[in-house]
Amino acid sequence: MITPATPPNPKSAATPVVPHPVDSFAEKLHQFWQRNSSAFLIGCILVLVGIFARGGYDYYARQREDGIKREFALASTPDQLKAFAAAHEGHVLAGVAWLTLADDAFKAGNYAEAMADYDKALPVLKDNPLAGRIKLGAAMARLLSGQAAEGESALNQIADDTNQLKGLRVEAAYQLASHAADAGKGEDVQKYTAKLMQIDGTSVWAQRAMMLRANTPVAAVAPAAGSAPVPTATPAAAPAGDISIKIPGKN
Repeated sequence: MITPATPPNPKSAATPVVPHPVDSFAEKLHQFWQRNSSAFLIGCILVLVGIFARGGYDYYARQREDGIKREFALASTPDQLKAFAAAHEGHVLAGVAWLTLADDAFKAGNYAEAMADYDKALPVLKDNPLAGRIKLGAAMARLLSGQAAEGESALNQIADDTNQLKGLRVEAAYQLASHAADAGKGEDVQKYTAKLMQIDGTSVWAQRAMMLRANTPVAAVAPAAGSAPVPTATPAAAPAGDISIKIPGKN
């Protein structure tokens, strides 16, 4: 009797292997770290070095700035101020040193020297609030050193500059009026006084300008042949009492 062949067991047949997903997030992170750990560590080191370097530079800059301030505070003579300004060219305190020298020279009547020092201070402090005052000082120094045309032009620029402080503009207009009064130019006194009043008619410079205008008559115009003479304005009487007006830049 022939034994029938045993039918194949379907369960015993070779089952194909299905790959198991092993690339989990943790595995990917581990692989990424293995590939990039060196670069990451180097980057961290560079960041730390940058932080320490920046801190060191800031500390050095603060120490240097404090040293410059102490050095400026100790500069009390003209020679010391000049040496400081030369040693720290471009520093804001170097500009202040030149401004101090210019003011001292102006007060002493050394207008040419004051003009030169103002011109050295301005480029350093051109973006500083002191720039307007430097321009005014330089203009007055030019005016009083004999460069009348240059001084008047500079004062007019200040008076007409709406970006300047009103106090500087009215002082510039007053100095123009005062200079015109010294020259006996009554019409110019009136012109600059009117300009001053437009800028700020309530300032102390306005009061002084009005007194200048009252005491500086306008020159009479010669009448044409056959016409009646043109009357001239009579200067207003000065107020009673001893009035002393100090004009900046003048004794």
